[in-house]
Amino acid sequence: MQTIGLVGGMSWESSAAYYEGLNKGVQQRLGGLHSAKIAMVSVDLAELTELQEKGDWDAVATILSEAARGVAAAGADFILLGTTTFHLVYDQVAAAVDVPVLHLADILADKCKDMGVTTVGFVGTKYTMENTFFAERIADHGLDVNLPDPLHMETLDSIVYDELVFRKINPSSRKRLLTIVDELWDSGVSAVLLGSSELSLLVRPEDVEVPVLDVITVHVEAALDRALA
Repeated sequence: MQTIGLVGGMSWESSAAYYEGLNKGVQQRLGGLHSAKIAMVSVDLAELTELQEKGDWDAVATILSEAARGVAAAGADFILLGTTTFHLVYDQVAAAVDVPVLHLADILADKCKDMGVTTVGFVGTKYTMENTFFAERIADHGLDVNLPDPLHMETLDSIVYDELVFRKINPSSRKRLLTIVDELWDSGVSAVLLGSSELSLLVRPEDVEVPVLDVITVHVEAALDRALA
């Protein structure tokens, strides 16, 4: 079994879901008392968010690169960035370490293609949707990516940063998110990507009839496949 590296804390709530998913996945696949071998460094979301708001992405890259080097030094064979928004500095982080860093957008695109999906809806934080670096990386794999109506972006940001990072599960917010998912489905997509790890805490694929992929589950499955290959 390889050691999975995780740069977490963005937010710690979603990182806890990553940790749980990795360990449950290993136990399900290997049985008995098996659990995942994980090396993890957790960063301060408040610090990173402040830098993001200032547009100081070089400082963000420095912090996450240092965290990745710590994970690699602890013995990780490959690394996951437990975030979507901060994949903006993926190239700098990947260049800072000598082990592979699995890009979440690439993994999501591969999963969609395995499902035969060619057009997907993407729901994430306001920053990730307005700055389309993540959706464009998915599109680079030959997929068409539809984003929700811009009127929903403030609502989604509030759900993530005012509720989910504090593990506040609000039924009315779940209803709003499901409405957005339905609108994307009506636009002609074949699946919807919950492109924020926190949104995975609010709606699970089994909660809806529309094919929904949550980033934590897909990221975790790819990591398990690699670690246990």
